[in-house]
Amino acid sequence: MNRQHWSAARVTVGSKDDPTTVGEFARSCDVVTFDHELVTPEVLQALTDSGVPFYPSASAVVFAQDKLLMRRALTDLGIPCPTWRHITSQTDAQDFAEVVGYPFILKTSRGGYDGRGVWTIEGPEQLAEVLAQPLPANGEWLAEAMIAFTRELSAQVARSPGNQCVAYPVVQTTQRNGICAEVISPAPDLDPRRAEQAQEIALRIARELDVVGMLAVELFDTGTELLVNELAMRPHNSGHWSIEGAVTSQFENHLRAILDLPLGTPRAIAPWSVMGNILGADVGDLYSAYKHVFARDPGLHVHLYGKEVKPGRKVGHVTAVGSDLSDLRNRVNHATGYFSGDINE
Repeated sequence: MNRQHWSAARVTVGSKDDPTTVGEFARSCDVVTFDHELVTPEVLQALTDSGVPFYPSASAVVFAQDKLLMRRALTDLGIPCPTWRHITSQTDAQDFAEVVGYPFILKTSRGGYDGRGVWTIEGPEQLAEVLAQPLPANGEWLAEAMIAFTRELSAQVARSPGNQCVAYPVVQTTQRNGICAEVISPAPDLDPRRAEQAQEIALRIARELDVVGMLAVELFDTGTELLVNELAMRPHNSGHWSIEGAVTSQFENHLRAILDLPLGTPRAIAPWSVMGNILGADVGDLYSAYKHVFARDPGLHVHLYGKEVKPGRKVGHVTAVGSDLSDLRNRVNHATGYFSGDINE
């Protein structure tokens, strides 16, 4: 396989967490963006001091960084969320449990990702054990009611500084151990009115919080209502299907948005797209699996991220696009299973 080599006109070498390095880098750019919300306040301040536009802005990204601030903002906007409470003591948490019952969800407001920093609290003893753990920097405790949802959805939108917005098809996501395993676009059997409601929620959040770029709104579908679970202000795992499955991918529209260019259509190019995450397991040689998967099913699209393989870590994804949903799911699940070592043929 031929390898492509990419070069850049200017390169800044250093830690992404070093404000001086990031500020120097920003001043060499026309506009700056980032693909992860866990940017320190010091780095955000350095970006602000650089005078260079960056998106999402510090005033917007804080709602994706801090779940407690996000819950307060959405509640103030009247956007439906699970019942929640800021927890400052074990008494607060016990009072909350009396209202919603056990089990309930306890989260750190900052630093959680892919199921980390989230606990399902089954009773008082476990509650005391979790609350005794140290919080991440600037973190606080957030309690939420356990939601009896029928499925999880994700609504993605792109928004430009000029307030042009586009909404992608609402997708269904399936989580395993707190990590997204499968995405189906569009969400099967979703009432068009419910899909429109999800898109309207995402568009309103983007406008009200002044989000520029991609915004993913993760939702619980209870069968009767939609509740906002999480926000991500960047190209998101639930939108990777759009690389092959949409006219304009989430990555292209993110760049168009931050550059204030006309946004591309998010229209799907086929009735169905299925994306499965490759989760690290005991298989270390992903390249060998890569060749096997391609040879077995040349119609698949495989993306490997070049990450060190660790158990449960997202190290790539597989996408299939077409008209037969059952066939697409079987093909994608077989491929991801082969990469993880669960399937050997």
